[in-house]
Amino acid sequence: MTKPTVALIYDFDGTLSPGNMQEYSFMEELNMTPSQFWGKSTQLSRAQDASGILCYMKLMLEEAKHAGISVKRESFANYGKTVELFNGVKEWFLLINKLGKEIGLNIEHYINSSGLKEMIEGTPIAKEFKNIYACSFIYDKDGVATWPAVAVDYTTKTQFVFKINKGIKEVSDNKKINEYVPEEDRPIPFKRMIYFGDGETDIPCMKMVKANGGYSIAVYKPKDSSKRKIAEKLILDDRVNFVCPADYRESQDIYKVVSTILEKMKRDYDFDCLKKKHLEAAEKHNK
Repeated sequence: MTKPTVALIYDFDGTLSPGNMQEYSFMEELNMTPSQFWGKSTQLSRAQDASGILCYMKLMLEEAKHAGISVKRESFANYGKTVELFNGVKEWFLLINKLGKEIGLNIEHYINSSGLKEMIEGTPIAKEFKNIYACSFIYDKDGVATWPAVAVDYTTKTQFVFKINKGIKEVSDNKKINEYVPEEDRPIPFKRMIYFGDGETDIPCMKMVKANGGYSIAVYKPKDSSKRKIAEKLILDDRVNFVCPADYRESQDIYKVVSTILEKMKRDYDFDCLKKKHLEAAEKHNK
């Protein structure tokens, strides 16, 4: 029997990492504090009535040019190496893949983030993801970032969940994504998705996955009461299934929640296969 595939889809900032990825070595190089950078980005967004995501990307390029620092792809990857991760994140993927194998599931991991893809590619966990859907830049012939290539906001994120659902890797694809494919023929149905997020940009995806039979987990920075309240409001508003502190060690709550979900997914898959087998036998007998 073919192993069913399950997609674990993660936001990045605030979900796998305690802060925004730009706030580590990149802002230090700019000699700006996070409040200065994000304040300037918000001011630009409001003044121009523009996308907050496009404004922060524009500001990254402008401030880097002003400070005389590199905005080549490899430079962003080097900044990514300094991004902090929550406890247990580095070991999480091996742990979950091992569990999936034991249960009889094929586990795939994806990023769906409003952060910068080039920075995520520099983190030590980049190799764990089948695909990274995130903001990115266009680069000139010298490899220097010149313009936004992809801007991922809270509504854009939902298209990438559909791409995972339909098995579409390319961000540029705008044909296959709109073609009709019966749910049972899609590589990863929504009911075999687990979505991890921490904030407002994740709400449409978390709600959509949950509404279509999958599972959503709101995470928050451990021991941060304000972040916990934000996450708990999501479960109280019926937008997610579970709320967990962002501690990915085997002894912690999020592992227990995910392992229970995976076991249920496998039982549900076996149950569906059994129903299908009996239906096909009855159809064959009554021809």
